[in-house]
Amino acid sequence: MSSYVPPQHGAWAFLALPVLLGALVSPWTPLILLLAVAWIAVYPASYAAFGMVRAKRNERFRRPLLVWSLVAGVPAAVLVWQRPWLVWVGAVYALFFLVNLYYARRNDERALTNDLVFVFECAAMVPVTWAVAVGGSTLQPPPLGDVPVRVWVLSAVTVLALAGSTLHVKSLIRERRDRRFAGAARVLAVASVAAAAALAVVWGLPSGWWLVVPFVALAVRAFVVGRRPLKPMAIGLIELAGMVLVYVGALLATLLG
Repeated sequence: MSSYVPPQHGAWAFLALPVLLGALVSPWTPLILLLAVAWIAVYPASYAAFGMVRAKRNERFRRPLLVWSLVAGVPAAVLVWQRPWLVWVGAVYALFFLVNLYYARRNDERALTNDLVFVFECAAMVPVTWAVAVGGSTLQPPPLGDVPVRVWVLSAVTVLALAGSTLHVKSLIRERRDRRFAGAARVLAVASVAAAAALAVVWGLPSGWWLVVPFVALAVRAFVVGRRPLKPMAIGLIELAGMVLVYVGALLATLLG
């Protein structure tokens, strides 16, 4: 089963959050659901692809790669049929995939740079979700100037949440012996509260303050979680709760704004 399901369970929350946030500020269309299926299925497909280039005996990754490629490919084909300009989006993501593939070949997929590339890939899905909802059936994507400010705000919120989670988890597991990571995670968590406050103003007050609340909780988490050793599962559940808080904060900001 491990060849079908990536062991990085927290990545599923990373994948879901930007699409959910993008859907909050987009008109509803079934294409968003297709986008979500394709986007999430690409993750285990890429995991199998990385296994193919990394493992000495890679036979066990062949069938998962085929299965997940089909799961992702069918909705992706429908999306490109309805939104042909997505081929350009796919080309950009392919370039970033090459970066991920480079680190997979080095057997260094947990490198901080690779993780930050993944954060950017996720955050970019917020405007992509909006564009899929409003875009036309041509090779011309919606102009950047037409993207609502709130879409960019939620993209920034995604970066803050995912980058903070990445650094925090590293400080508790892989880099737990390097105190610099714990310090950097706490600095970023506190800075994210200030950044979220600025984003709240751009979003519009008073509803924008709901964007700040989750980051206050995440800042507290950065100082409290880790005082005593925790199992990876417990750390993952806490991070999942943090992502849920980010979504709920954005949901309330949207409903009340």
